Amino acid sequence: MSQQAAVTVSNNSESAVKLKEVDLKAVNSYTEEETYAPEPHLIRLLNKIKSYTLTPGQYYGEPGQGNSRLISILSSIGFVMLWALVTEAGWVKPLFLPSPISVAERFVDLWVEGFAGVSLADHLVASLTRVFGAFFFAVLTAIPVGILIGCNVWVRGIFDPLIEFYRPLPPLAYLPLVIIWLGIDETSKITLIYLAMFAPIALSARAGVSSAKSEQIQAAYSMGASKIQVLYHVIIKSATPEILTGLRIGIGFGWTTLVASEMVAAEAGIGYMVLNAAEFLVTDVVIAGIVIIGLIAYSFDLFMRYLEKKLVPWKGY
Repeated sequence: MSQQAAVTVSNNSESAVKLKEVDLKAVNSYTEEETYAPEPHLIRLLNKIKSYTLTPGQYYGEPGQGNSRLISILSSIGFVMLWALVTEAGWVKPLFLPSPISVAERFVDLWVEGFAGVSLADHLVASLTRVFGAFFFAVLTAIPVGILIGCNVWVRGIFDPLIEFYRPLPPLAYLPLVIIWLGIDETSKITLIYLAMFAPIALSARAGVSSAKSEQIQAAYSMGASKIQVLYHVIIKSATPEILTGLRIGIGFGWTTLVASEMVAAEAGIGYMVLNAAEFLVTDVVIAGIVIIGLIAYSFDLFMRYLEKKLVPWKGY
């Protein structure tokens, strides 16, 4: 649609204008009376058309715009239905993929009877203690280190090579070293998860510091702010979105490392339950454990998204 309506002037004494019908119909405001209008009304009609005219960004929409909740629910239901179809039709043997009903029944049995002599609640408590204990220590240490790396060249020179060196290593690579140093008790398990979380959180905090604009920092100094005030009111607040993103990534690494940490001398835990069931080919317990871990991790991620909306609403989450 053209941005300006084409007009034609009639030959009668009353100078009148005619707007193209296509322009008025395009904005769903066409009426026969408005097709011919005295000249003073031309601006009013053109403004009406302009108010209904969308910019290219409004017409095509922004990337990721819209609520995907319904899509997520429908896709999840579709996945479960496909899973049920595959298993009920016998395309895959129950040993490799039990049906959703079998997994649900096994979950009820786990809740009532437990697994390997340990109740499901105790398995959950053991795993949650390890993951969130490591997460707590990672938050206390990784965020300050990341901020200092971004603010101080000496700290960056000391910690940046160490973090970048071990960050790509899978936790299983340094698990034997952690066991040699710390033994096989809870300390080694929490430390392994902590190390997996530390790097992404610290690097996200460092990236957040870099997002603080120099103009804002200089403006704060020119208004008499101290270094501590600039650090808190400008740098840390600018880094908050990146830090929250790092926390979400870090807790994800923690859950993926949980199973590895519970491979060694564990007597309880969801990861231990999954590994133990896999040794005896109890596939429904394996899938039930995976679903439990996924639901807990996803619930925490939803909580972190809620915090993002409350703490950094200007980012448009």
